[in-house]
Amino acid sequence: MTSAHSEQALKMLMLLSLDGDEAAYRRLLVTLRTLLVGYYGGRIGTTAKSDTEDLVQETLLALHSRRATYDRERPFTAWFFSIARYKLIDHHRKHGSRYKAEMELNEEIEDDFREDAIAARMDVERLLNGLPQHQQELIRQVKLEGQSVADTASRTGQSESAVKVGVHRGIKALAARLRGGM
Repeated sequence: MTSAHSEQALKMLMLLSLDGDEAAYRRLLVTLRTLLVGYYGGRIGTTAKSDTEDLVQETLLALHSRRATYDRERPFTAWFFSIARYKLIDHHRKHGSRYKAEMELNEEIEDDFREDAIAARMDVERLLNGLPQHQQELIRQVKLEGQSVADTASRTGQSESAVKVGVHRGIKALAARLRGGM
């Protein structure tokens, strides 16, 4: 199960759009617009709603004009958010916020969208895909999302001990696989 905002989903929409799928391109733009509103809103404040909207539009236009330069082998979100980041830096420079522009230049792209973070998530997903579905979900909920064993047990209809055993066995299977035992 992948989120509409995941690297996998966004990259798939980008690749489809590069291959001429107009519906995928429209879905990509709508999804990216939502992500950009949050990204810019948290960085320029809620008092500048028109500035946020302007930045969103400028970034989507930049995406449109640069999409032919996207390397299909690289993570999409890292590429896209680097465009967004430079649009934000330009905005700060244009509005006399030299200090904020320098801060943005020194700041990394959001942790969730850095290329190494995306690659790590993809590796974890590949490993998890080798497990039974119920173990995958238990590990995702408890270990990756940080949900409590009690909440996971309640949501899945299992006892807390069954959740703990499922997570333990799943992790043990992953460790064996990494050691070459599977």
